[in-house]
Amino acid sequence: MSAKIIDGKAFAARIRGRVTEHVANLKAGHGITPGLAVVLVGEDPASQVYVRSKGRHTVEAGMNSYEHRLPADTSEAELLALLDRLNADPAVHGILVQLPLPDHMNESSVINAIRPEKDVDGFHILNVGRLATGQKAMVPCTPLGCLMMLRDLHGELSGREAVVIGRSNIVGKPMAQLLLGDSCTVTIAHSRTRDLPAVVRRADIVVAAVGRPQMVRGEWIRPGATVIDVGINRIPAPERGSGKTRLVGDVDFEGVAGVAGAITPVPGGVGPMTIACLLANTLTACCRIHGLAEPEGLTV
Repeated sequence: MSAKIIDGKAFAARIRGRVTEHVANLKAGHGITPGLAVVLVGEDPASQVYVRSKGRHTVEAGMNSYEHRLPADTSEAELLALLDRLNADPAVHGILVQLPLPDHMNESSVINAIRPEKDVDGFHILNVGRLATGQKAMVPCTPLGCLMMLRDLHGELSGREAVVIGRSNIVGKPMAQLLLGDSCTVTIAHSRTRDLPAVVRRADIVVAAVGRPQMVRGEWIRPGATVIDVGINRIPAPERGSGKTRLVGDVDFEGVAGVAGAITPVPGGVGPMTIACLLANTLTACCRIHGLAEPEGLTV
């Protein structure tokens, strides 16, 4: 069996196209332009790349992009003061603080200082609680993207058995909540799960978000299952030359692709969907703040 490759890059392009269309309609019909503010503290190279990409895609979608780059020695009080200003700014509909933060800052305090309706990352404790109790919430971008791809592939998810490997607040837990919301039977597995391969082998849907390169093997997978690989890991690639590396997921792609029915690649799978869903969340936040109808299919 050769798995269908789920093209996250193409799917994300379609989502961005729909967002762009809705943004144009907002401008033409209501004179409103959604605005996204991204805050970066410090000079982490990976974070800088992410922030540049987010800003570029925001502008391409017709939205306003506001970037705030602060030095690594910025105090937590200074960051919270900036968030207060962004919370009060009517031109800003979404606020994202790029993680990780410097060690001297309390991540939870910073995240919870963002107004819940502008929390486009979906990390505020009120959004977490709303999602867990089936209420309208801002949903974390990566799990939202995974759910969109699963719905697109399968349509109805009700009754399917899903295993989420990883229990982080960013992916694992909200992913499980979203799958429960679609009436899947959900197991959250992790590093202390007994006989993890046997647990995974039960699943119709496997979401790997554990942060261990190529951990999930082909023999773990039920034939025909759908595998969503959230992992992004850099490993040595001596075949490319001394010191070279390459990106791999949490799944052994070659081994699993021979067994699974469908699989996301790394790169080009879940990654592009994260930024697409950030744009969708910003649009959704804008519509909710202004009391306008939300675009269908871009949230849950």
